[in-house]
Amino acid sequence: MHWEIFLFFLIIAFVYSSVGFGGGSSYLAVLAMYSLPYQEIRLTALICNVIVVIGGVYIYIKNKQVDWKKVLPITLVSVPMAYLGAVLKISQETFFLILGITLVIAALLLWVKTENRNEEHPVQDSGTSSLVRNSLLGGGIGFLSGLVGIGGGIFLSPLLNLLKWDTARKIAATSSVFILVNSISGIVGQLSKLSVDMDYFRILTLGLAVFIGGQIGSRMSLKWNPLIIKRMTAVLVLVAGINVLIKYW
Repeated sequence: MHWEIFLFFLIIAFVYSSVGFGGGSSYLAVLAMYSLPYQEIRLTALICNVIVVIGGVYIYIKNKQVDWKKVLPITLVSVPMAYLGAVLKISQETFFLILGITLVIAALLLWVKTENRNEEHPVQDSGTSSLVRNSLLGGGIGFLSGLVGIGGGIFLSPLLNLLKWDTARKIAATSSVFILVNSISGIVGQLSKLSVDMDYFRILTLGLAVFIGGQIGSRMSLKWNPLIIKRMTAVLVLVAGINVLIKYW
């Protein structure tokens, strides 16, 4: 067990939970640098995602920030697609190539600055076209999430902001729900086809790290600009993505 990973995961969970993400992309980025078995990398990232976002989802639902009419089309399609992505058999080399490309794209999306919708003016639903768009968006990101081992919020949130999908709070709530259900679906898919011995002590230890970091981050009223945090994260994810591509291309 590399104990510095515990500290990395605690800090990542603290930062990500403060801006509404689970941290899956950065968990993958860190674990990929230690050449751990790729199946364990994916399973660990998904479990840590669930631990970090479950509290936030509860708070969003309690405060009635989740618009189920808009969330359900995205999540109902994404869940089976995340499972399919998780059970799809791919080689370790293919996994790391997809991971590297995914991290680079995620970094670019994180870097993009988007304007928040006015919280006082509800966003109008465009009907059938919106339903189809949400379903396709959720399904595509869900499949990629299960394949790589992330919750998908790092893709969904920036895209919904670019599409002016809803207010910032509603998008954050939707992303948290999306991360939770897709991570659980991905875990089920991973557990159905494990073919290597897992270091469950390491997984539990890292789960404890993100629980501590996530609880602190979600409860603190942070004063820094979320855009700065997202762009710092973008740099970390970009460097990790390029490193993975150089190593496995």
